[in-house]
Amino acid sequence: MGKHKTLSPVALAALPDADLLEAVQRQTFGFFWDASHPSSGLAPDRCKTVAGPADDLIAVGGSGFGAMAIIVAVERGWVTRAEAADRLVHMLDLLARATCYHGVFPHFMNGRTGATIPFTRKDDGGDLVETSFLIMGLLCAREYFGRDTPAESKLRGLVDYIWRDVEWDWYSRGGHSVLQWHWSPNNGWALGLDIRGWNECLITYVLAASAPRYPIAAAAYHEGFTVGRHFLNGNPYYGIPLPLGMPYGGPLFFAHYSFCGLDPRGLKDTFADYWQQNVSHVRINHAHCEKNPGHYAGYGPACWGLTSSDGPEGYATHSPDNDDGTISPTAALSSMPYAPKEAIQAIRHFLNRYGDKVWGRFGFVDAFCEAKDWYADTYLSIDQGPIVVMIENYRTGLLWKLFMQVPEIQTGLRKLGFTQGAGR
Repeated sequence: MGKHKTLSPVALAALPDADLLEAVQRQTFGFFWDASHPSSGLAPDRCKTVAGPADDLIAVGGSGFGAMAIIVAVERGWVTRAEAADRLVHMLDLLARATCYHGVFPHFMNGRTGATIPFTRKDDGGDLVETSFLIMGLLCAREYFGRDTPAESKLRGLVDYIWRDVEWDWYSRGGHSVLQWHWSPNNGWALGLDIRGWNECLITYVLAASAPRYPIAAAAYHEGFTVGRHFLNGNPYYGIPLPLGMPYGGPLFFAHYSFCGLDPRGLKDTFADYWQQNVSHVRINHAHCEKNPGHYAGYGPACWGLTSSDGPEGYATHSPDNDDGTISPTAALSSMPYAPKEAIQAIRHFLNRYGDKVWGRFGFVDAFCEAKDWYADTYLSIDQGPIVVMIENYRTGLLWKLFMQVPEIQTGLRKLGFTQGAGR
């Protein structure tokens, strides 16, 4: 990645909005370019604020967000198109020969050999949701790299091979009307986790319905994902009605992960207007931090954002109804399309108030808790990726445009009963 001027946090905070967003995106992108696996280029699950010895563990979902971040880097001139295509082909070469489970990748794998690294004792096989985030990113790359060059032709061919190989219908466990999150050749369906909403998994059902070889029936969405006690809501929180999801909306990544590619502007089905859903979710999260019922140090209108991230006691799901005083910068920054004024205000506040405690070589650290004087020394791929992608979607809609123009996705959305309007 070409050299760029490194500013102090205070100097960075003083930049005009467009320059500030560019600088934050570019610094964050470094995680996926400079900290990627040395042989395959796939994304690590996490790394430290200070460089240390690398290992071979890579994150499948994080690599999908990384592919999308690489597209942004080409569009903004941080890396060349040829460099990016070469990097993506290296990633795809490893993915094409990696161990998979009916076409589905594990949560973690060895970035050198493609062998599975178990997530837990029984989670040692296919992870359909992490695979969904990967496929979302790869389809965007297939759309973006459309030139008739050897590298870009190979890239598209490998994406098609991987995309067509995913047996989404296998994960319906023999035709049941709900998808399963996991399957393992050693443990079968032992984890027994149905993919039911509202959560980060809308993209899984859209891809499964869109699949060219092994699609699911629409009934799996209507009788599986959209039923259960945490799908429909309709109640107000802090005076803001929430169409879907658990009380107070849950962690903010629900509004980010699926919507790195899915364009929520004008996206509707019989259950919700997804732009309204995500805006309401973000507004509730912001209102909670502003009102600060837990009286946590630092919270306020410019210091907000609760989502799953590292925390003082380890990785945890932070949300208004599970709040321990931990702010995750990705929560506010990845909400840029939904609350740009509040998100930009948060960026400036984080930089001015906390400075080098929260800003480093790959952008903002994963989280901090002023109440406990704790500041993460980590960056996580699933948190850094949406920052780059969702800021870009706010600025240009680039990833939304790419993903929504995929012909198979349009077919799948129609199959599930979605309509798409003219946007905001």
